[in-house]
Formats: sequence, C-alpha cells, structure tokens
Amino acid sequence: MMHDDGFDASKDFVRVGVKSGGCSGLSYDLKFDNSQLEDDKVFEDNDVKIIVDKKSFLYLVGTTLEYSGGLNGTGFVFNNPNANRTCGCGESFSL
Repeated sequence: MMHDDGFDASKDFVRVGVKSGGCSGLSYDLKFDNSQLEDDKVFEDNDVKIIVDKKSFLYLVGTTLEYSGGLNGTGFVFNNPNANRTCGCGESFSL
C-alpha cells in the first residue's frame, strides 16, 4: 500500500494519530509520512515503522491496529482499551 502511494516502506512511516471529530468526539487518523518530528514515538512491527505524536500516544497506549478483510468490509480496525465508547463504524471513540 505504501508503494502504491509513492512511499518506501524501508524508510518511510505509517503515522497513527487522534484528532477531534467523529460521532463519539475523537477519531483516528492513519496516513503515510516521510518525516519524523522530535516528539514522535517510533515503533516497528513486521518491518513497518509506525510513528505516533506525543499527544495522540496518550490516547492510544495499549491500542492494537489490525487489518480486516472480512464480510463487513476491508480496512484497519483500532482495538483501543482506553475507549469508553465507540461509534458503530469503529472510526471514532471517547474516553
């Protein structure tokens, strides 16, 4: 997927974050990025580098990100143990 969008998985990142919005108050933000900021936390899984900004990290501690190709559609699923409430589509949450 990164290659299709013009990114190089060996040196670029998947940026995961949280922003205001969505029907539950906060929504997940997932995109490719080629720059790392000073306060970013860096993780690596299956040779993919994942970066999270410091503010979003507080909301995402313990969250797992999985890719689903099931009957309900394909895409990424956030399993956030910190979320008190999520919307039906799973794209937003509240604490």
